Amino acid sequence: MDIDFEPEDKAFRDDVRSFIEENYPQHLVGVDRGELSKEDFLAWHKILAKKGWAAPSWPEEFGGTGWTVTQKYIWNEESAAFGTIPPLPFGIAMLGPVIYNFGNQEQKDWVLPGILSGDTWWCQGYSEPGAGSDLAGLKTKAELEGDEYVVNGHKIWTTLAQHADWMFCLVRTSSDGKPQEGISFLLIDMNTPGIEVKPIITIDGGHEVNEVFLTDVRVPAKNLVGEQDKGWTIAKFLLGNERSGIAGVARSKKAIDRLRDIARGELEDGAPLLDSADFARKISELEIDLTALEYTELRTLASESKGQGPGPESSILKIKGTEIQQRITELTMEAVGNYASPWVPQLDRGDNYLSIGPDHAEGVSQSYFNNRKTSIYGGSNEIQRNIIAKMVLGL
Repeated sequence: MDIDFEPEDKAFRDDVRSFIEENYPQHLVGVDRGELSKEDFLAWHKILAKKGWAAPSWPEEFGGTGWTVTQKYIWNEESAAFGTIPPLPFGIAMLGPVIYNFGNQEQKDWVLPGILSGDTWWCQGYSEPGAGSDLAGLKTKAELEGDEYVVNGHKIWTTLAQHADWMFCLVRTSSDGKPQEGISFLLIDMNTPGIEVKPIITIDGGHEVNEVFLTDVRVPAKNLVGEQDKGWTIAKFLLGNERSGIAGVARSKKAIDRLRDIARGELEDGAPLLDSADFARKISELEIDLTALEYTELRTLASESKGQGPGPESSILKIKGTEIQQRITELTMEAVGNYASPWVPQLDRGDNYLSIGPDHAEGVSQSYFNNRKTSIYGGSNEIQRNIIAKMVLGL
């Protein structure tokens, strides 16, 4: 695979760098994701929307950029290198492609513009207690009454639902046949009576995920995407896009660069930790695995540029991408050592509250704990291996 840049791609890279440096909100530089308000999340999105760069992966007819695969790659690399906060994936990377592939014209007309502009914040109503990676076991029920569905059920791990205007939701509309055959895909206004959002505080002390309770929630039948009882195909399509995005190659590159910087500053027996053959080997192994993953991602992007949606290879991206993310945080904890402990929120707020040690130790433990979930969300890695075994290896 030839990944050398042509002159026009180098010029594009320079334009991207200049645009980010000149337009990225200064108050967001270096800010931890857990400290962001709704307005902070949307600030960069709205700047990109004004430029027409909010959805590089969308077809031009729906508001995409028309960039080549190489240009998309450059955009991801430069965004990660600068440390920008990307637009939330629920609208741009997940629901948008569902709507322009499966939605009717009316849905395209009212859903897509709000996603592009950032005026409509979406959350994902997939997982339930007892139905996470085994998503076909979901029990949230929707019964058609006249021109409305009445929805009752319980969703969990709903990321940033406390800010959401709308939810795209999997519901059970039939119990006949195989579990997958009775699932439908609904768009639900979060301001509808009967919806209650309760926070779940994660191990790193942050409020990112929630429970969502739906009690006699009435949803217009026109908010059904695709056919009733045929939502499983849509669900799998959306998960393919989600899993591809979870790989996070460009941002893992930046995280490894940061790890190297930390290892240069930390000492072992009076010498920089980076000079340790054992520690240097661990970083090198990470970089080799990340390079292999990057080539897989580039092949996936090339296929998508030809109109092919993400296939089983999205499971490979998800598995390796999340494993690499976890290994980076583990190795960063190892490099920082005891200095990571003072920033564990659950510790007593006495002497542990004030910062001690180097600045690069701050937030390391939170990142480590938060990344324990990456191998679970989007379909656990164990389930992804089963998908690869069946769909790729034919086992």
